[in-house]
Amino acid sequence: MRDIKKAGSAWVVRATGIAAACTAAIGLFSTGAANADTFVPLPDGHVVNPGVTIDSVGNSVNISPSLAANGAGRVAWLSTHITANVTTPPGTVGPNNGPINNPGTNNSSTHGASTMSVGYVVGCQVALGALTAGVSGEISTTPTLSGSLSLPLAPGQVKWVNYDQKDMTTSGVYHFDMQDQEVTVQGCAGYAQARQVVTVEIVGPDYTKTTLYGMPFSLG
Repeated sequence: MRDIKKAGSAWVVRATGIAAACTAAIGLFSTGAANADTFVPLPDGHVVNPGVTIDSVGNSVNISPSLAANGAGRVAWLSTHITANVTTPPGTVGPNNGPINNPGTNNSSTHGASTMSVGYVVGCQVALGALTAGVSGEISTTPTLSGSLSLPLAPGQVKWVNYDQKDMTTSGVYHFDMQDQEVTVQGCAGYAQARQVVTVEIVGPDYTKTTLYGMPFSLG
């Protein structure tokens, strides 16, 4: 479920549901060893570029043992609050001149509008610290904010999950909220990692692309 509101020049996006998972056990909530959940707070993120400031706060992951109990599945819930403060007036929205529905092409350089996108890179047996493997993996560009998300991941495979993307037609403050969204990773017998990626592209006389990378975290 999501609720999108605009007040003046600010968009507010509220989502209920998806996630990805963690590495160290900070908090443990258990009704028995077989049903233990692991809660892990993740650090805040902050980046500044001419015309835009991006902050990611309230990040956390809650991991549960997979009900499949086969060693190749993980279940987790993700929470985050993202703010993008855009001070440079975005350029005029233009036509979509890029390939239609092709992975990685629906961004401001192809459809002419300034955009804010929020997603996660998820990989199986791949270190995501430098994101070097992200460009070669399978990519999902369809925003998804309702229900649970299931990702089949083979060893060495990387997927990009785009949770939300919106055009920015005015300067102002843009918000993205996600609380306890569920994600399930299946088929990954080795270690799995995920990493938050927030990108703001501003088109116009002075083009800028600003990306905030979250700390990589293990899915187990």
